[in-house]
Amino acid sequence: MITNQKDLRLAFWQAHEDNPRITRRRVTNYSGNGKMHNTDTRCAWCDWIDAMSKDGTISQELASRATLDP
Repeated sequence: MITNQKDLRLAFWQAHEDNPRITRRRVTNYSGNGKMHNTDTRCAWCDWIDAMSKDGTISQELASRATLDP
């Protein structure tokens, strides 16, 4: 069972390392004053967190507060 965000992010990147659309590369955000992950990466993160929570691999509490960025 994963109990912290650091391990959760590490597991996410390892699980998606073979998918070229899921990348750590950041793009300019919509307001143009910062950086964000691309849409494919953000959607994959949300779907993955939801699945991990439903499977019982992470707690609902961790799923609620987990973010892709440290």
